[in-house]
Amino acid sequence: MTAFAGAEHLENGITTTIEIRGYNSRYLDLAVRLPGCYASLEDFIRQKVSRKIFRGRMEIRVFIKEPGAETRSFIINKPLADAYYNALDELRHHLDIKEPVSLSHLVNTSGIIESTEKEKNMEAVTACLKKTLDDALESFEDMRAKEGRAMAEDLAGRLDYISNTIEHIESLSQGLLEYYQQRLKGRIRELTREATEIDPSRIAQEAALMADKSDISEELTRAKSHVDQFKQIMESSEPGGKPLNFLLQEFTREFNTMGVKAASADISHAVVSAKTELEKLREQVQNIE
Repeated sequence: MTAFAGAEHLENGITTTIEIRGYNSRYLDLAVRLPGCYASLEDFIRQKVSRKIFRGRMEIRVFIKEPGAETRSFIINKPLADAYYNALDELRHHLDIKEPVSLSHLVNTSGIIESTEKEKNMEAVTACLKKTLDDALESFEDMRAKEGRAMAEDLAGRLDYISNTIEHIESLSQGLLEYYQQRLKGRIRELTREATEIDPSRIAQEAALMADKSDISEELTRAKSHVDQFKQIMESSEPGGKPLNFLLQEFTREFNTMGVKAASADISHAVVSAKTELEKLREQVQNIE
């Protein structure tokens, strides 16, 4: 599910700020952005997030500010400066250049003057970061729960439609025997132009065979069971995205079989209607953890 959350915490002069953006994805995909000097904290963040989030793309941005972090000191590599100066001076004499070697010739040379940063208090930063991450994840989960409730209402409405369609198909299937009898009679009359007398017992026998081959009672029973399982998964506190997606595949398989076995225009139309709703359900389920 898509969601956004942020949190900030101040402790012992250390300020940590976290922004979390979540997007739809079939798998858990974490992208953590940290200041380079705190890169060692990435595993800590990944482990903590993955214990609460199981699906979706997560973009996590972390900002850390320590007291005195802006203050830097510098060190001079004197042996390197001496060697570089002597090399320049020798080159000056060799080329007979009158201009003396100046400080400007040395300061831009890599390695002669280097900055040093204050040592990081990683233990204190980690403690502050943990509290910030806890707050950010809680806020993120609250936003996802709100979106989830709205999505659950939509899923429940579509599931009710499919359940009603199953009942409608079941009622239509009750008249298949009579439907095949009438179809056989009409076909025979059309072929013989009513020149042959129709044997009622033979018609009944053939129609019964066709109805038996077209029996969809098992598919209807399984489809009803899928509806119940779908509701149970939705009411469970466990992540349901993957099992719901699998269940929708089973749903589609049952309706496809119904459409093939029951050669009835009315049932075929009902199956198409149900499959259309199943596709809408499938699109929604991709957003569920």
